[in-house]
Amino acid sequence: MLKNKKIMYFCQECGYESAKWMGQCPGCKAWNTFVEEPVSTAKKTSGSSGKLTEKRAEPVILKDISLREDERQTTGIGELDRVLGGGIVPGSLVLVGGDPGIGKSTLLLQVCRNLAGRGVSVLYISGEESLRQIKLRANRIGQFSDNLQLLCETNLDTVREVIERKKPDVAIVDSIQTMYDEEIGSAPGSVSQVRESTNVLMQIAKGQGVSIFIVGHVTKEGNVAGPRVLEHMVDTVLYFEGDRHASYRILRGVKNRFGSTNEIGVFEMRSTGLEEVLNPSEYLLNGRPENASGSVVACSMEGTRPILVEIQALVCQSNFGIPRRTAVGTDFNRVNLLMAVLEKKVGLHLASSDAYVNIAGGMKMTEPAIDLGICLAIVSSVKDVVIPDNLMAFGEIGLSGEVRAVSMAGQRVQEAKKLGFETVILPEVCRSSFEKTDGIRLVFVERIQDAISYITH
Repeated sequence: MLKNKKIMYFCQECGYESAKWMGQCPGCKAWNTFVEEPVSTAKKTSGSSGKLTEKRAEPVILKDISLREDERQTTGIGELDRVLGGGIVPGSLVLVGGDPGIGKSTLLLQVCRNLAGRGVSVLYISGEESLRQIKLRANRIGQFSDNLQLLCETNLDTVREVIERKKPDVAIVDSIQTMYDEEIGSAPGSVSQVRESTNVLMQIAKGQGVSIFIVGHVTKEGNVAGPRVLEHMVDTVLYFEGDRHASYRILRGVKNRFGSTNEIGVFEMRSTGLEEVLNPSEYLLNGRPENASGSVVACSMEGTRPILVEIQALVCQSNFGIPRRTAVGTDFNRVNLLMAVLEKKVGLHLASSDAYVNIAGGMKMTEPAIDLGICLAIVSSVKDVVIPDNLMAFGEIGLSGEVRAVSMAGQRVQEAKKLGFETVILPEVCRSSFEKTDGIRLVFVERIQDAISYITH
């Protein structure tokens, strides 16, 4: 047994292999990411691998490949279908990551219920929970049909045999860190085990056309635990975001070979499971303060969906030599940049003031279109001016104080109109995008000074 084992070092970020430990990974340039793991040098002698070598690979002409719109399998959850690009693609491998208790297993169990109710055969493989635990969670969600089968197993060979024998349409693996291959000497959850388990599941998905969902644990930095190569191997990577103590959840696609990577799905956690939030803007703006300075509504695009968020700012005199700056829900360095523009181009004295900027509701927005909203919120707090509740603003701010154009201005204005806003402040360069607008007033501005003059007049 010892002759077939040797020690290798793997980078936890990119999976780079080395015969000795190194401080910096040559592949991804990350520091102190190498871990020691035993690997097997014995060659696999399985009948299936021998059969694969006997097959002749034949190339296919591109025009001979047929595409059908009905190939996707809808999950019955519109927000999830949006993030997936329209539904589940047969033979796809989807990785779902998120913090513990965020709702990954609950969402996938709801998907199982919807698919099984339509006659789709589903196999739920759990390596973390017992059958009784899954049954208790299923009782909260609702009634399940007999097309859903449960399996509690962590041995990868057993999982492969069951999938090949049952031939389900959709399989759920919860979670990839609990799966292990007996031929690999390292412990479950290690770099070697996670990579080998994902590789086996990818072969099953592509070879048999089974759509497989993989649940992945995340590290304290928020990344999927295991090698970075794991995200490169799968077709789609979805992240569950949000505070598990809050009621809302955000499902964000960071990689998708079958659709856009900018879409998000918004859910609300209830006692019966996750419920879709069809209008996130109305949900996030609920509970806005009335007649309060330092508050303004801005619009950010998440894929093709405009989302209105409330930006709050609090600026006060600092009691220390170095003022404190805090940004929650947006880029901290971007806030400092915008405050420098306000001080240089507008004449606001902010060098000796503490500044706190927050996007209410816990959303994280990094699109430059919210720059104008951040600036107006800061000015409103400094001058103690109340911005009307029916006003919305969006636009990117340049270093010279100009208000630059943003994409999809028409969709943003329509979203504001739908929610009852009466005035929108937007860049002057977007004027050509609007021919006629009824029921809402558009204020076009070229510089940040113009927007400030409008709210303070």
